Amino acid sequence: MQGTRAIDFRLTRVVSQPERLMAIRYLLADNGLDMDSDIASFVEAWCGNRLVGCAGLAGNVIKCVAVDQALRGENLSARLLAEVENVALEQGHFHLFLCTRPACQGRFTCSGFWPLASSGDDAVLLENTPTGLAHYCRSLQRLRQPGTEIGVIVMNANPFTLGHRHLAELAASQCDWLHLFVVREDASFFPYPERLAMVRAGVSHLPNVTVHEGSRYIISRGTFPAYFLKDSARVQHAWSEIDVILFRDAIAPALGITRRFIGSEPFCDVTRDYNQTLHRLLTGKIAVQEIPRIKASGSAVSASRVRHLLATGQLLRAREIVPVTTYDHLIARYGAQVAVA
Repeated sequence: MQGTRAIDFRLTRVVSQPERLMAIRYLLADNGLDMDSDIASFVEAWCGNRLVGCAGLAGNVIKCVAVDQALRGENLSARLLAEVENVALEQGHFHLFLCTRPACQGRFTCSGFWPLASSGDDAVLLENTPTGLAHYCRSLQRLRQPGTEIGVIVMNANPFTLGHRHLAELAASQCDWLHLFVVREDASFFPYPERLAMVRAGVSHLPNVTVHEGSRYIISRGTFPAYFLKDSARVQHAWSEIDVILFRDAIAPALGITRRFIGSEPFCDVTRDYNQTLHRLLTGKIAVQEIPRIKASGSAVSASRVRHLLATGQLLRAREIVPVTTYDHLIARYGAQVAVA
């Protein structure tokens, strides 16, 4: 039967064509899937007047690939992937990721995707190149530094606070060299270039620190799909495991990392669960050192507190919990609020 049916492929823009999403939702539901909210466009496969396949695209991540059961075995998944890859290329996305259930991995590896890491039977992350991760690790190897104690911190810094600076200073004092990664995900209050600049300014006084731009191999929870793991706890668990496995098996060996520093997390359940995953999966390979949060005015210093102060027009109070370098950035960006206050 393969190739006997005429398939019409169409492109749907989620924002401008919401009326076309209902049929997609029904097809996804028939496949046991939900629709992720960050998908910007769908490639649809139509056989006559019936939607028989779809594949979503969120930035450089392919999601929500579904095929009508009656057409399985006719290579429609591969054709859908080819179509959605063309859309991604037109948008300037050449390096693509895809996350699916391990049970479905075979259909995607046959279409030019290679597995990176998996979380049990829940999720597997793939990319459209067999050499992407190896190439990235080679670029990291060129930044290796000598020493027996090589540390790492991964931070979002939204924005960079006195707590972040304390963590970096303490880690740097206990290591021969410290590698600091700033998560690239641009779904934060502060855009990525601003967060990166604040981190670089905030640790510029530390001579044994390399600040790294974020990598797509430091997984963004914003792009990790919830569409096939409807239990939010399972989504978080799978995201955490894949992220930590990639760090443990690829990033850490490339830089010779022996210790990972993390801050204690009294506020965010997601980050606290992630810290627990680090302890569990790195034991015996990389030491995990959890540093208690510092306090200011009786409360733990947090970036969320800074964002709250900004949202409520209390920028001057942020001076108590951010370094001068960050405060200068905030004044430059939000100075008008200070003038009004």
